[in-house]
Amino acid sequence: MALTGIQILKMLPKTNCGDCGIPTCLAFGMKVAAGQAEIDACPHVSDEAKETIGEASAPPIRTIKLGAGDSQFTAGGETCLFRHEKRFENPTGIGVLVSTEMSDADVDGRIDRFKTLRYERVGVLMKAELIAVKDSSGDEKAFTALVRKVLDTAEDANIVLMSDTADNLAAAGKICGDRTPLLFGANQDNSEAIATTAKELGCPVGVKGSTIDDAITISEGLISAGLKDMVIDTGARTVKAAFEDNVLARRTAIKTKFKPLGFPTIVFPCEMTDDPLMEAMIASVLIAKYAGIVILSDLQGDILFPLLLERLNIFTDPQRPMVVAQDIYSINGPDENAPVLITCNFSLTYFIVSGEVEGSNVPSWLLIQDTEGLSVLTAWAAGKFGADLIAQFIKKSGIEDKVKHRDLIIPGYLATIKGELEEELPDWTILIGPREAGHLPSFLKEWKPTA
Repeated sequence: MALTGIQILKMLPKTNCGDCGIPTCLAFGMKVAAGQAEIDACPHVSDEAKETIGEASAPPIRTIKLGAGDSQFTAGGETCLFRHEKRFENPTGIGVLVSTEMSDADVDGRIDRFKTLRYERVGVLMKAELIAVKDSSGDEKAFTALVRKVLDTAEDANIVLMSDTADNLAAAGKICGDRTPLLFGANQDNSEAIATTAKELGCPVGVKGSTIDDAITISEGLISAGLKDMVIDTGARTVKAAFEDNVLARRTAIKTKFKPLGFPTIVFPCEMTDDPLMEAMIASVLIAKYAGIVILSDLQGDILFPLLLERLNIFTDPQRPMVVAQDIYSINGPDENAPVLITCNFSLTYFIVSGEVEGSNVPSWLLIQDTEGLSVLTAWAAGKFGADLIAQFIKKSGIEDKVKHRDLIIPGYLATIKGELEEELPDWTILIGPREAGHLPSFLKEWKPTA
Protein backbone atom coordinates (compact mmCIF):
# COMPACT_ATOMS: atom_id res chain seq x y z
CA MET A 1 0.00 0.00 0.00
CA ALA A 2 1.34 3.44 -0.96
CA LEU A 3 2.48 5.73 1.84
CA THR A 4 1.26 9.29 2.28
CA GLY A 5 3.62 12.24 2.48
CA ILE A 6 3.08 12.50 6.24
CA GLN A 7 3.86 8.81 6.74
CA ILE A 8 7.07 9.22 4.77
CA LEU A 9 7.95 12.36 6.75
CA LYS A 10 7.88 10.36 9.99
CA MET A 11 10.69 8.17 8.64
CA LEU A 12 12.83 11.09 7.42
CA PRO A 13 15.47 12.83 9.60
CA LYS A 14 13.34 16.05 9.66
CA THR A 15 16.40 18.31 9.59
CA ASN A 16 15.24 20.40 6.60
CA CYS A 17 18.88 20.40 5.45
CA GLY A 18 18.00 20.72 1.76
CA ASP A 19 20.69 18.21 0.72
CA CYS A 20 18.08 16.43 -1.41
CA GLY A 21 17.53 19.61 -3.42
CA ILE A 22 14.16 20.32 -1.79
CA PRO A 23 13.95 22.92 1.03
CA THR A 24 12.03 20.90 3.64
CA CYS A 25 11.59 17.27 4.60
CA LEU A 26 7.81 17.68 4.37
CA ALA A 27 8.01 18.89 0.78
CA PHE A 28 10.42 16.07 -0.03
CA GLY A 29 8.09 13.49 1.55
CA MET A 30 5.17 14.83 -0.47
CA LYS A 31 7.16 14.54 -3.71
CA VAL A 32 8.23 10.98 -2.89
CA ALA A 33 4.60 10.06 -2.16
CA ALA A 34 3.54 11.58 -5.50
CA GLY A 35 6.25 9.69 -7.38
CA GLN A 36 8.06 12.92 -8.29
CA ALA A 37 11.23 12.15 -6.28
CA GLU A 38 13.21 9.08 -5.26
CA ILE A 39 13.85 8.33 -1.59
CA ASP A 40 17.53 7.75 -2.48
CA ALA A 41 17.85 11.51 -3.01
CA CYS A 42 17.97 11.94 0.78
CA PRO A 43 21.54 11.13 1.93
CA HIS A 44 20.58 10.95 5.61
CA VAL A 45 17.63 8.53 5.64
CA SER A 46 18.31 5.14 7.27
CA ASP A 47 18.67 2.00 5.16
CA GLU A 48 15.65 0.48 6.90
CA ALA A 49 13.47 3.48 6.14
CA LYS A 50 14.82 3.61 2.59
CA GLU A 51 13.82 0.00 1.98
CA THR A 52 10.38 0.47 3.55
CA ILE A 53 9.62 3.67 1.66
CA GLY A 54 11.13 2.43 -1.58
CA GLU A 55 9.07 -0.74 -1.52
CA ALA A 56 5.85 1.09 -0.67
CA SER A 57 6.35 3.84 -3.23
CA ALA A 58 7.55 1.56 -6.05
CA PRO A 59 5.34 1.55 -9.16
CA PRO A 60 3.17 -1.54 -9.78
CA ILE A 61 5.30 -2.37 -12.84
CA ARG A 62 8.91 -2.52 -11.66
CA THR A 63 11.45 -0.30 -13.41
CA ILE A 64 14.17 -2.29 -15.21
CA LYS A 65 17.39 -0.82 -16.62
CA LEU A 66 19.68 -2.28 -19.28
CA GLY A 67 22.96 -0.99 -20.62
CA ALA A 68 24.89 1.98 -19.30
CA GLY A 69 25.57 5.66 -19.89
CA ASP A 70 23.60 7.85 -22.29
CA SER A 71 22.22 4.88 -24.23
CA GLN A 72 20.85 3.09 -21.15
CA PHE A 73 17.39 1.62 -21.75
CA THR A 74 14.62 1.77 -19.14
CA ALA A 75 11.43 -0.31 -19.16
CA GLY A 76 8.52 -0.52 -16.76
CA GLY A 77 7.76 2.03 -14.07
CA GLU A 78 4.14 2.12 -15.21
CA THR A 79 1.36 3.15 -12.86
CA CYS A 80 -1.80 3.21 -14.97
CA LEU A 81 -3.79 1.30 -17.57
CA PHE A 82 -4.69 4.24 -19.79
CA ARG A 83 -2.54 7.18 -20.78
CA HIS A 84 -5.24 9.76 -20.05
CA GLU A 85 -5.34 8.63 -16.40
CA LYS A 86 -1.82 9.94 -15.87
CA ARG A 87 0.84 9.09 -18.47
CA PHE A 88 2.90 6.18 -19.71
CA GLU A 89 6.43 6.38 -18.32
CA ASN A 90 8.99 4.48 -20.40
CA PRO A 91 8.62 3.86 -24.14
CA THR A 92 8.57 0.31 -25.43
CA GLY A 93 12.03 -0.83 -26.44
CA ILE A 94 12.40 -2.00 -30.04
CA GLY A 95 15.06 -4.60 -30.78
CA VAL A 96 16.33 -6.78 -33.61
CA LEU A 97 17.20 -10.47 -33.37
CA VAL A 98 20.56 -11.95 -34.39
CA SER A 99 21.43 -15.60 -33.78
CA THR A 100 24.35 -17.97 -33.98
CA GLU A 101 22.69 -19.82 -36.86
CA MET A 102 22.71 -16.71 -39.09
CA SER A 103 25.42 -16.08 -41.63
CA ASP A 104 27.94 -13.30 -41.04
CA ALA A 105 26.32 -11.28 -43.82
CA ASP A 106 22.88 -11.51 -42.22
CA VAL A 107 24.24 -10.49 -38.81
CA ASP A 108 26.28 -7.63 -40.28
CA GLY A 109 23.25 -6.38 -42.20
CA ARG A 110 21.06 -6.29 -39.12
CA ILE A 111 23.72 -4.53 -37.05
CA ASP A 112 24.30 -2.00 -39.83
CA ARG A 113 20.59 -1.23 -40.10
CA PHE A 114 20.40 -0.90 -36.33
CA LYS A 115 23.12 1.75 -36.51
CA THR A 116 21.83 3.67 -39.54
CA LEU A 117 18.03 3.66 -39.27
CA ARG A 118 17.66 6.73 -37.08
CA TYR A 119 15.24 9.60 -37.42
CA GLU A 120 14.78 12.98 -35.79
CA ARG A 121 11.30 14.34 -35.25
CA VAL A 122 10.29 17.34 -33.14
CA GLY A 123 13.78 17.32 -31.65
CA VAL A 124 13.61 13.67 -30.57
CA LEU A 125 16.01 11.04 -31.92
CA MET A 126 13.98 7.94 -32.78
CA LYS A 127 15.75 4.60 -33.15
CA ALA A 128 15.79 0.96 -32.08
CA GLU A 129 17.48 0.44 -28.71
CA LEU A 130 18.18 -3.28 -28.38
CA ILE A 131 19.85 -6.20 -30.09
CA ALA A 132 18.76 -9.66 -28.96
CA VAL A 133 21.53 -12.23 -29.36
CA LYS A 134 20.17 -15.80 -29.53
CA ASP A 135 22.12 -18.93 -28.70
CA SER A 136 20.56 -21.25 -31.28
CA SER A 137 23.06 -24.11 -31.04
CA GLY A 138 24.12 -24.21 -27.39
CA ASP A 139 27.73 -23.58 -28.47
CA GLU A 140 29.27 -21.28 -25.86
CA LYS A 141 32.14 -20.15 -28.09
CA ALA A 142 29.87 -19.27 -30.99
CA PHE A 143 27.47 -17.46 -28.64
CA THR A 144 30.13 -15.39 -26.88
CA ALA A 145 31.81 -14.58 -30.22
CA LEU A 146 28.54 -13.22 -31.58
CA VAL A 147 27.91 -11.21 -28.39
CA ARG A 148 31.41 -9.73 -28.61
CA LYS A 149 30.82 -8.78 -32.23
CA VAL A 150 27.60 -6.97 -31.32
CA LEU A 151 29.28 -5.18 -28.42
CA ASP A 152 32.18 -4.05 -30.59
CA THR A 153 30.20 -2.93 -33.63
CA ALA A 154 27.02 -1.50 -32.05
CA GLU A 155 28.36 0.63 -29.22
CA ASP A 156 25.01 2.07 -28.15
CA ALA A 157 23.03 -1.18 -28.36
CA ASN A 158 21.47 -2.59 -25.22
CA ILE A 159 21.84 -6.35 -25.17
CA VAL A 160 19.32 -9.15 -24.62
CA LEU A 161 21.14 -12.48 -24.16
CA MET A 162 18.92 -15.43 -25.12
CA SER A 163 19.92 -18.96 -24.10
CA ASP A 164 18.49 -21.91 -22.21
CA THR A 165 21.93 -22.64 -20.73
CA ALA A 166 22.92 -20.75 -17.58
CA ASP A 167 26.64 -21.31 -18.24
CA ASN A 168 26.38 -19.74 -21.69
CA LEU A 169 24.48 -16.77 -20.28
CA ALA A 170 27.13 -16.37 -17.59
CA ALA A 171 29.98 -16.42 -20.11
CA ALA A 172 28.26 -13.94 -22.40
CA GLY A 173 27.12 -11.74 -19.50
CA LYS A 174 30.68 -11.37 -18.20
CA ILE A 175 32.00 -9.93 -21.45
CA CYS A 176 29.20 -7.31 -21.46
CA GLY A 177 30.88 -5.58 -18.52
CA ASP A 178 28.99 -2.50 -17.37
CA ARG A 179 26.62 -2.70 -20.36
CA THR A 180 24.13 -4.60 -18.21
CA PRO A 181 22.35 -7.20 -20.39
CA LEU A 182 19.05 -8.98 -19.91
CA LEU A 183 19.62 -12.69 -19.23
CA PHE A 184 16.65 -14.22 -21.04
CA GLY A 185 15.63 -17.84 -20.86
CA ALA A 186 14.65 -18.69 -17.28
CA ASN A 187 12.22 -21.62 -17.42
CA GLN A 188 11.05 -24.29 -14.98
CA ASP A 189 14.23 -26.33 -15.48
CA ASN A 190 16.99 -23.72 -15.34
CA SER A 191 15.58 -20.80 -13.31
CA GLU A 192 17.64 -21.56 -10.20
CA ALA A 193 20.92 -21.66 -12.13
CA ILE A 194 20.07 -18.49 -14.07
CA ALA A 195 19.04 -16.77 -10.82
CA THR A 196 22.47 -17.53 -9.38
CA THR A 197 24.16 -16.13 -12.50
CA ALA A 198 21.97 -13.01 -12.42
CA LYS A 199 22.88 -12.31 -8.81
CA GLU A 200 26.59 -12.68 -9.55
CA LEU A 201 26.44 -10.36 -12.56
CA GLY A 202 23.82 -7.95 -11.23
CA CYS A 203 21.61 -8.43 -14.30
CA PRO A 204 17.84 -8.63 -14.71
CA VAL A 205 16.36 -11.98 -15.75
CA GLY A 206 14.01 -12.73 -18.63
CA VAL A 207 11.31 -15.23 -17.66
CA LYS A 208 10.50 -17.65 -20.50
CA GLY A 209 7.11 -19.17 -19.76
CA SER A 210 5.14 -21.57 -21.92
CA THR A 211 1.88 -19.99 -20.75
CA ILE A 212 1.06 -17.04 -18.53
CA ASP A 213 0.45 -19.43 -15.61
CA ASP A 214 3.84 -21.00 -16.20
CA ALA A 215 5.43 -17.54 -16.30
CA ILE A 216 3.79 -16.68 -12.96
CA THR A 217 5.19 -19.85 -11.37
CA ILE A 218 8.71 -19.07 -12.61
CA SER A 219 8.40 -15.43 -11.52
CA GLU A 220 7.28 -16.45 -8.03
CA GLY A 221 10.26 -18.78 -7.73
CA LEU A 222 12.71 -16.06 -8.79
CA ILE A 223 11.16 -13.59 -6.34
CA SER A 224 11.55 -16.16 -3.56
CA ALA A 225 15.20 -16.55 -4.60
CA GLY A 226 15.69 -12.84 -3.97
CA LEU A 227 15.57 -11.51 -7.53
CA LYS A 228 13.77 -8.20 -7.99
CA ASP A 229 14.49 -7.28 -11.60
CA MET A 230 12.71 -9.31 -14.27
CA VAL A 231 11.15 -9.13 -17.70
CA ILE A 232 8.37 -11.61 -18.54
CA ASP A 233 7.60 -13.57 -21.70
CA THR A 234 4.26 -15.35 -21.24
CA GLY A 235 5.00 -17.72 -24.13
CA ALA A 236 2.24 -16.34 -26.36
CA ARG A 237 3.09 -16.65 -30.05
CA THR A 238 -0.10 -15.37 -31.67
CA VAL A 239 -1.24 -11.77 -31.70
CA LYS A 240 -4.50 -12.65 -29.92
CA ALA A 241 -2.79 -14.52 -27.09
CA ALA A 242 -0.02 -11.96 -26.70
CA PHE A 243 -2.55 -9.11 -26.60
CA GLU A 244 -4.66 -10.87 -23.99
CA ASP A 245 -1.65 -11.81 -21.85
CA ASN A 246 -0.22 -8.29 -21.91
CA VAL A 247 -3.54 -6.75 -20.93
CA LEU A 248 -4.06 -9.34 -18.18
CA ALA A 249 -0.56 -8.80 -16.79
CA ARG A 250 -0.88 -5.01 -16.73
CA ARG A 251 -4.40 -5.04 -15.30
CA THR A 252 -3.51 -7.57 -12.60
CA ALA A 253 -0.38 -5.68 -11.58
CA ILE A 254 -2.09 -2.27 -11.52
CA LYS A 255 -5.44 -3.24 -10.01
CA THR A 256 -4.46 -5.93 -7.50
CA LYS A 257 -0.68 -5.30 -7.07
CA PHE A 258 0.02 -8.92 -8.05
CA LYS A 259 3.81 -8.98 -7.81
CA PRO A 260 4.60 -12.01 -10.01
CA LEU A 261 3.22 -10.05 -12.99
CA GLY A 262 4.48 -6.65 -11.85
CA PHE A 263 7.27 -6.54 -14.44
CA PRO A 264 7.68 -5.32 -18.04
CA THR A 265 6.82 -7.88 -20.70
CA ILE A 266 8.92 -8.90 -23.68
CA VAL A 267 7.24 -10.07 -26.89
CA PHE A 268 8.56 -11.70 -30.05
CA PRO A 269 6.63 -10.74 -33.21
CA CYS A 270 9.63 -12.24 -35.02
CA GLU A 271 8.43 -15.68 -33.89
CA MET A 272 4.76 -15.14 -34.74
CA THR A 273 4.94 -14.76 -38.53
CA ASP A 274 7.28 -14.85 -41.53
CA ASP A 275 5.56 -11.88 -43.18
CA PRO A 276 7.40 -8.59 -42.39
CA LEU A 277 4.22 -6.52 -42.76
CA MET A 278 2.25 -8.82 -40.48
CA GLU A 279 5.14 -8.69 -38.02
CA ALA A 280 4.96 -4.89 -38.04
CA MET A 281 1.20 -5.00 -37.48
CA ILE A 282 1.62 -7.34 -34.50
CA ALA A 283 4.37 -5.10 -33.10
CA SER A 284 2.15 -2.03 -33.43
CA VAL A 285 -0.64 -3.73 -31.46
CA LEU A 286 1.73 -4.82 -28.69
CA ILE A 287 3.45 -1.44 -28.42
CA ALA A 288 0.03 -0.02 -27.63
CA LYS A 289 -0.91 -2.89 -25.25
CA TYR A 290 1.50 -3.01 -23.21
CA ALA A 291 4.84 -4.54 -24.21
CA GLY A 292 8.00 -3.33 -22.50
CA ILE A 293 10.26 -4.78 -25.23
CA VAL A 294 9.42 -5.84 -28.80
CA ILE A 295 11.90 -7.99 -30.73
CA LEU A 296 11.73 -7.91 -34.55
CA SER A 297 13.33 -10.29 -37.04
CA ASP A 298 14.92 -7.42 -38.98
CA LEU A 299 14.85 -3.63 -39.27
CA GLN A 300 13.50 -1.97 -42.41
CA GLY A 301 12.98 1.76 -42.71
CA ASP A 302 9.43 1.58 -44.07
CA ILE A 303 8.43 -0.69 -41.18
CA LEU A 304 10.52 0.74 -38.35
CA PHE A 305 9.62 4.41 -38.84
CA PRO A 306 5.83 3.96 -38.37
CA LEU A 307 6.49 1.94 -35.21
CA LEU A 308 8.80 4.63 -33.84
CA LEU A 309 6.23 7.29 -34.64
CA GLU A 310 3.46 5.30 -32.98
CA ARG A 311 5.62 4.88 -29.90
CA LEU A 312 6.42 8.60 -29.81
CA ASN A 313 2.74 9.48 -29.91
CA ILE A 314 1.73 6.95 -27.24
CA PHE A 315 4.48 7.82 -24.79
CA THR A 316 4.31 11.60 -25.09
CA ASP A 317 2.96 12.96 -21.81
CA PRO A 318 -0.54 14.30 -22.61
CA GLN A 319 -0.35 16.62 -19.60
CA ARG A 320 2.92 18.25 -20.69
CA PRO A 321 3.18 19.68 -24.22
CA MET A 322 6.50 19.26 -25.97
CA VAL A 323 8.19 22.65 -26.04
CA VAL A 324 11.40 24.37 -27.09
CA ALA A 325 13.11 27.11 -25.13
CA GLN A 326 12.13 30.76 -25.59
CA ASP A 327 15.01 32.32 -27.50
CA ILE A 328 16.30 33.82 -30.73
CA TYR A 329 17.25 31.07 -33.17
CA SER A 330 19.61 31.81 -36.05
CA ILE A 331 18.95 29.81 -39.22
CA ASN A 332 21.24 29.70 -42.26
CA GLY A 333 23.72 32.20 -40.75
CA PRO A 334 21.68 35.44 -40.60
CA ASP A 335 23.17 38.94 -40.43
CA GLU A 336 21.81 42.40 -39.62
CA ASN A 337 19.78 42.45 -42.84
CA ALA A 338 18.07 39.07 -42.34
CA PRO A 339 14.28 38.78 -41.88
CA VAL A 340 12.82 38.34 -38.39
CA LEU A 341 9.97 35.87 -37.80
CA ILE A 342 8.12 34.99 -34.61
CA THR A 343 6.08 31.95 -33.58
CA CYS A 344 5.10 29.92 -30.51
CA ASN A 345 7.23 27.40 -28.59
CA PHE A 346 5.10 24.32 -29.33
CA SER A 347 7.84 22.00 -30.56
CA LEU A 348 5.95 20.70 -33.60
CA THR A 349 5.34 24.27 -34.75
CA TYR A 350 8.99 25.17 -34.19
CA PHE A 351 10.40 22.22 -36.11
CA ILE A 352 7.99 22.65 -39.01
CA VAL A 353 8.66 26.38 -39.29
CA SER A 354 12.42 26.12 -38.77
CA GLY A 355 12.57 23.28 -41.30
CA GLU A 356 10.83 25.36 -43.96
CA VAL A 357 13.03 28.39 -43.22
CA GLU A 358 16.16 26.25 -43.40
CA GLY A 359 14.96 24.71 -46.64
CA SER A 360 14.47 28.16 -48.15
CA ASN A 361 18.23 28.87 -47.77
CA VAL A 362 17.30 32.40 -46.68
CA PRO A 363 19.34 33.48 -43.61
CA SER A 364 16.73 34.34 -40.97
CA TRP A 365 16.16 35.12 -37.30
CA LEU A 366 13.40 33.01 -35.75
CA LEU A 367 11.99 34.29 -32.46
CA ILE A 368 10.37 31.63 -30.29
CA GLN A 369 8.07 32.98 -27.59
CA ASP A 370 7.03 30.92 -24.57
CA THR A 371 3.35 30.07 -24.98
CA GLU A 372 3.43 27.15 -22.52
CA GLY A 373 3.52 24.66 -25.38
CA LEU A 374 0.31 25.86 -27.04
CA SER A 375 0.02 26.20 -30.80
CA VAL A 376 -0.42 29.61 -32.44
CA LEU A 377 -4.22 29.91 -32.48
CA THR A 378 -4.71 28.09 -29.19
CA ALA A 379 -2.13 30.31 -27.49
CA TRP A 380 -3.76 33.45 -28.92
CA ALA A 381 -7.22 32.30 -27.76
CA ALA A 382 -5.79 31.56 -24.29
CA GLY A 383 -4.27 35.03 -24.03
CA LYS A 384 -0.68 33.73 -24.15
CA PHE A 385 0.28 35.03 -27.60
CA GLY A 386 -1.30 38.46 -27.71
CA ALA A 387 0.10 41.76 -28.95
CA ASP A 388 1.15 42.97 -25.49
CA LEU A 389 3.10 39.77 -24.68
CA ILE A 390 4.74 39.68 -28.11
CA ALA A 391 5.78 43.32 -27.72
CA GLN A 392 7.30 42.64 -24.30
CA PHE A 393 9.25 39.71 -25.70
CA ILE A 394 10.54 41.70 -28.68
CA LYS A 395 11.80 44.50 -26.42
CA LYS A 396 13.55 42.13 -24.03
CA SER A 397 14.84 39.57 -26.52
CA GLY A 398 17.74 41.64 -27.85
CA ILE A 399 16.70 41.24 -31.49
CA GLU A 400 16.84 45.01 -31.98
CA ASP A 401 20.61 44.83 -31.50
CA LYS A 402 20.96 42.14 -34.15
CA VAL A 403 19.18 43.76 -37.12
CA LYS A 404 19.17 47.18 -38.79
CA HIS A 405 15.61 47.01 -40.07
CA ARG A 406 12.42 46.86 -38.00
CA ASP A 407 10.29 44.33 -39.90
CA LEU A 408 8.55 41.61 -37.90
CA ILE A 409 6.88 38.73 -39.71
CA ILE A 410 4.02 37.22 -37.71
CA PRO A 411 2.07 34.00 -38.44
CA GLY A 412 -0.77 34.46 -40.90
CA TYR A 413 -3.26 33.20 -38.33
CA LEU A 414 -2.44 36.25 -36.16
CA ALA A 415 -3.43 38.77 -38.82
CA THR A 416 -6.15 40.19 -36.57
CA ILE A 417 -3.63 41.50 -34.02
CA LYS A 418 -1.57 43.44 -36.60
CA GLY A 419 -3.06 46.77 -35.55
CA GLU A 420 -2.57 46.10 -31.85
CA LEU A 421 1.04 45.09 -32.46
CA GLU A 422 1.72 48.28 -34.40
CA GLU A 423 0.46 50.26 -31.40
CA GLU A 424 2.62 48.24 -29.00
CA LEU A 425 5.68 48.39 -31.28
CA PRO A 426 5.47 51.76 -33.06
CA ASP A 427 9.05 51.47 -34.38
CA TRP A 428 8.35 48.16 -36.08
CA THR A 429 6.59 47.32 -39.33
CA ILE A 430 4.35 44.31 -38.81
CA LEU A 431 4.19 41.97 -41.80
CA ILE A 432 1.64 39.15 -42.04
CA GLY A 433 3.31 35.91 -43.05
CA PRO A 434 1.66 32.95 -44.73
CA ARG A 435 -0.79 30.80 -42.84
CA GLU A 436 0.92 27.58 -43.85
CA ALA A 437 4.59 26.97 -43.12
CA GLY A 438 5.02 25.38 -46.54
CA HIS A 439 4.61 28.82 -48.14
CA LEU A 440 7.41 30.39 -46.09
CA PRO A 441 10.27 29.71 -48.56
CA SER A 442 8.68 31.72 -51.39
CA PHE A 443 7.59 34.44 -48.93
CA LEU A 444 11.10 34.85 -47.52
CA LYS A 445 12.73 34.89 -50.95
CA GLU A 446 10.50 37.79 -51.97
CA TRP A 447 10.91 39.73 -48.71
CA LYS A 448 12.80 43.05 -48.78
CA PRO A 449 13.38 45.29 -45.72
CA THR A 450 10.85 48.11 -45.46
CA ALA A 451 12.45 51.46 -46.16
